[in-house]
Amino acid sequence: MASLFGRSPSILTCPRLSSPSSTSSISHVCFGPGRICGRIQFNPKKNRSRYHVSVMNVATVINSVEQAKKFDSKESARPVYPFAAIVGQDEMKLCLLLNVIDPKIGGVMIMGDRGTGKSTTVRSLVDLLPEITVVAGDPYNSDPRDPECMGKEVREKVQKGEQLPVIETKINMVDLPLGATEDRVCGTIDIEKALTEGVKAFEPGLLAKANRGILYVDEVNLLDDHLVDVLLDSAASGWNTVEREGISISHPARFILIGSGNPEEGELRPQLLDRFGMHAQVGTVRDAELRVKIVEERARFDSNPKEFRESYQAEQLKLQEQITTARSNLFAVQIDQDLKVKISKVCAELDVDGLRGDMVINRAARALAALQGRDQVTAEDVGIVIPNCLRHRLRKDPLESMDSGILVTEKFYEVFS
Repeated sequence: MASLFGRSPSILTCPRLSSPSSTSSISHVCFGPGRICGRIQFNPKKNRSRYHVSVMNVATVINSVEQAKKFDSKESARPVYPFAAIVGQDEMKLCLLLNVIDPKIGGVMIMGDRGTGKSTTVRSLVDLLPEITVVAGDPYNSDPRDPECMGKEVREKVQKGEQLPVIETKINMVDLPLGATEDRVCGTIDIEKALTEGVKAFEPGLLAKANRGILYVDEVNLLDDHLVDVLLDSAASGWNTVEREGISISHPARFILIGSGNPEEGELRPQLLDRFGMHAQVGTVRDAELRVKIVEERARFDSNPKEFRESYQAEQLKLQEQITTARSNLFAVQIDQDLKVKISKVCAELDVDGLRGDMVINRAARALAALQGRDQVTAEDVGIVIPNCLRHRLRKDPLESMDSGILVTEKFYEVFS
């Protein structure tokens, strides 16, 4: 006790006990000022020592210490750098915002030099993510209005006409570590429980948590091939299926796939690269004054994260409102037939495989118009997003020295004239 509280215990108040024959006597005891307080009851019992001691209503500082530790851990959790404080890298920020406005764009691949703030920018997106309606207590973040985004249990309840409890929660962002196992990503089935009790005991993985949210893979070009296969399968079908010992369980896995990496560390498989709706190229800032500003802002954040975040709170709130408004107005944005034809002509003349490029350009242009508060897509909107939508879809020519983004821009101006 002395080592726990730093001083020897002292009883502040202890009245004299009544006679030994009395049934009980209560004494108020306090070990150290403000330390442990409570009531001690002395009960004589047969065949026991003269006094049986029981402690009742004891409030210890141990609980207080544990609560203080929990509070401190929340306060000292890794602070997130504000998205509004990111200096430069406008192309990367725009691609991320457009994907938040319209998740069906299909995610974004961010490639660039090391130390250019790729991971910092993606993780700073957390504060801007809007709220969505989910079924309360459901591990798959099921949408109560969309059967394609419902887990099996929720769908069965809907079919029976049961009332579903719903809550508003922020879109999830899930980090996929490079060293994650396939069971951790897909989920695991408790075979023993399935065989003994006859129930499908399934523990959801990261794909379940990422449903209707964002799945972020840092250094995606270093991801193991078997995990790449899992992501490809889920991204293509929107569902994750786990097969173990003759037991099969499926759940919805519709997520925005965001990846970042350094091209010097290796290229991505074309099948995975095509799954990213947009591609952002990030370069090292060359302007000396801008570099100094970035260093100073980061130093301010490291010295006092709370104060730094508060200084950008107004800009963050403005961005949140802008995103929320754009999401609600997205379906009202129109794109002319003439623009659609020209978009497809650019894709055809660049020999882009498939039609995914055409669809992504249309969606990204509409999201940009919504972000700027307009209900009509212009040729300028298409010109801004088309390099990011087609750059990674072009067939690579090893003899071509020109950047693929420049090729897309030249073809755009040629067709749109």
